[in-house]
Amino acid sequence: MKAVRISLSELRRISAGTLPKLAIAAFAIIPTLYAGLYLFVNSDPYSRLDQVPAALVVEDTGEFGQKVADNLLDDGGFGWVETSRAEAQVGVRSGEYDAALVIGPTFSDDLASSGEFAPQQASITLVTNDANNYLARTIADQIVGKVRDSIASEVGTEAAAQFLAGFSDIRTSLEDAVSGATELTDGTAQLVTGSDQLVTGSADLATGASTAATGASDLATGASTLKTGAATLATGASTLKTGIDDLDTGLGTLKTATTDLPTQAQALADGAKKVADGNATIAGYGDAAATGAQALVDDLDTIRTGIADDLRAQGLTEEEITTVLTALDTARQPITDASTALGEVSTSLDTLSSGATQVSDGAAALALSAPTLAQGIADAATGADSLATGASTLATGASDLSTGASELSTGADSLKTGTATLSEGASTLATGVSTLHDGIVAADSGAVQLRDGLTSGMGEVPDVDAQTQDDTAQTIGNPVVVQNESLTSAGTYGAGLAPFFLSLASWIGAYVLFLLVKPLSRRALAAGRSIWSSVATALGGWLTPAAIGVAQAALMFTVTKFALDIQPAYPWFTALFLVLVSATFVAILQALNAWLGAAGQFLGLVLMLTQLVTAGGTFPWQTIPEPLRSLHQFLPMSYGVDGLRHLLYGGSLTNVGTDAAVLALFLVGSLAVTTLAARKQRLWTVRTLQPELVL
Repeated sequence: MKAVRISLSELRRISAGTLPKLAIAAFAIIPTLYAGLYLFVNSDPYSRLDQVPAALVVEDTGEFGQKVADNLLDDGGFGWVETSRAEAQVGVRSGEYDAALVIGPTFSDDLASSGEFAPQQASITLVTNDANNYLARTIADQIVGKVRDSIASEVGTEAAAQFLAGFSDIRTSLEDAVSGATELTDGTAQLVTGSDQLVTGSADLATGASTAATGASDLATGASTLKTGAATLATGASTLKTGIDDLDTGLGTLKTATTDLPTQAQALADGAKKVADGNATIAGYGDAAATGAQALVDDLDTIRTGIADDLRAQGLTEEEITTVLTALDTARQPITDASTALGEVSTSLDTLSSGATQVSDGAAALALSAPTLAQGIADAATGADSLATGASTLATGASDLSTGASELSTGADSLKTGTATLSEGASTLATGVSTLHDGIVAADSGAVQLRDGLTSGMGEVPDVDAQTQDDTAQTIGNPVVVQNESLTSAGTYGAGLAPFFLSLASWIGAYVLFLLVKPLSRRALAAGRSIWSSVATALGGWLTPAAIGVAQAALMFTVTKFALDIQPAYPWFTALFLVLVSATFVAILQALNAWLGAAGQFLGLVLMLTQLVTAGGTFPWQTIPEPLRSLHQFLPMSYGVDGLRHLLYGGSLTNVGTDAAVLALFLVGSLAVTTLAARKQRLWTVRTLQPELVL
C-alpha cells in the first residue's frame, strides 16, 4: 500500500496545473503518433507504385516488344511513360524518372532465333539511379523479373505448341513407315525361304563334289601304289631271275663238289674215333696224377705237425721251431702249386676227351647223311633249272604290269586334279550361297527389327488431340506454379512492420516519461530505512509511469486496430502483451535512471538505438552482422517484436508464452535493480544534492 501512496503522490506532483496535465496527455500520445504515422505511411506502398514515374523505351519493331510494352502500360507496377532512349537516360539521371526499361531493336528476332537453330538470348535493359531511390531499383528488378518470366512462359508455350504439332506429323510419317516396313518384312521372308532351298542344293552339290574328289584321290593313291608295287615287282622279278640263275650255277658246282662227300665223311668219322679214344686214355693218366698230387699235399700238414713235435722233443725252442716250420712252409708252396696245376690240367684233359667223343659222334652221323645230302643237292640243281625258266617268265610279266600301272597312275592323277577343282568350285559356290543366305536372313531380321522399332516408336509418339496439345504446351511453357501456403499472414506491408513499430514506440513512450517522472521519490527515500521500504519506493516510482504506459498501450492498440485496420488474430492477448511490453520497458528505464541519473537517461537512448538494429523488425535477425547479432537474444525488444508477431498474425501461443516469460524476467530483474538503487540512495551525498549533470 505504501508503493501505491508513493505513486499517487508522484502523480499529483506531475499533474498539478494545466500544463503538466497537457504534458502527461502529450506523453501518452507520443507512442501512438510514432507508431500510427509510421504504420499509416507504410500501410500498403505497393498498391501505389503506379504513382512512381518510370520511362519505357520500345525500339523493337517485332510483335513481342510491343506486346511487353502494352502489358506494362496496362498493369506494370510503375507509372510507365513511353519515351525515347535519350530522354529516358536524361530523365533517370535528373530524377524525372525513378527507372527506365529499354526493349532493344532485336528483341523479337532474338526470341525467334531458337526456332531457326541460331539461338540468341533476348535482353531488356533496366536503367536505375540509386540517387533517386534505392528501393525503386529493387522494386524495378522484381518487375523486370516478372516481365522476363512472363515472356519466357509465352515463348516456351509457343515453342512447345510447335514441338507437339511436330509430334503429330512424325506419328503420321511413322505410320507410313510401319506399313512399308511390314511389306519389306514379307518380301524378305519369301527371299529367306528361297535362299534356304538354294543353300540346301549348293550344300548337296558340294558334298557330291567332295565325295567324287575323295574317290578320285583314293583312285590316284591306289594307282600310284599299284605303279610303285608293279615297278617293285618287276625289279624283284628281275633280281629273282638273276638269283635263281646264280643258284642254279652254284647248285651245279655244289653237285660236282659233293660227289665224293660220302667216302670222305666216313674217313673223317674213323679218324675222329681214334682221336677220341687217345684223348680218353690221356685224360685217365691226368686224373691219376692229380689224385696223387692232392694226396701228397694233404699229407704235408700231418708231416709238418710231426716235425714240430719231434723238434720239441729234441729240446728246440718255440722260436727255433717256428723258424724251421716257416722254412718248411716255404718249401711246401711249390708242391701245392704243382698239385693245383695238375688238377687244372686233368680237368682240361677230361673236357678235351669229351669234345673229341662228340666230334667222333658227329663225324659218324655226317658219314651216314652224306649220301642223302649229295642226292638232295643233285635234285635241287635240277629244280633250280626249272625255277630259272619260271623266273624269266615272271620278270617279263612284271615288266608289262609296271608299264600298265604307270599309265593308270597318270590317268588317275588327271582325274584327281579335275575332281579337286570341281570340289573347290562346289565348296566356293556353297560358301557364297551360305553368305548370301546369311545376308538375306540378316536383312530379314533387320526388316523385322525395323518394323518392330517403328511400331514401338510410333507407340511412344503421343497421339493427342488439339486441346491436350494446348494444355501440354501451356504446362511446358510454365511448368512450375508457386503456391503460397502461409501458416500466418500479415496481410499488408504496414501490418508486417507493426510488431516492430509498436515495440519501438513503447520504448520511446517509456523513455519520454522519465523526462517528467522521477524514478525514485526523494521523500520516500528519506523516510524509509528497511529493505521493504526500498522495495516500496522502487514499486512506487514504477507504478506512475507504468500506469501512463498502460494508457499509451491502450491508445496504440485502439488506433492500430480501428484506425489503421490492422486486425490482431488474438486481440485481448495483444492488448495485454502490449501492456507487459510497456511495463517492462518502463522498469528497465527506471532502473537506468535510478542508478545512473542523467547518464542512465542517455544510456536508455543508446539502448533504444541498439535494439532498433538488433530486434529483427525488418530483415530476419540472422542477417545482422556480428557483434550486434549476438545481442539479439539478450535485449528485451527482441522478445516484444516476436511476441507481437505471433499475436497479430495468429502464430504459436507457446512462443508468446516464452516471450512473455522473458519480458517478465526483465521486469522483475529491473525492479530488483531499482530496489538496490533505492537502498543505496538512502545515504545522501554532495553529488546527490548537486549532481554534475542534469537533463
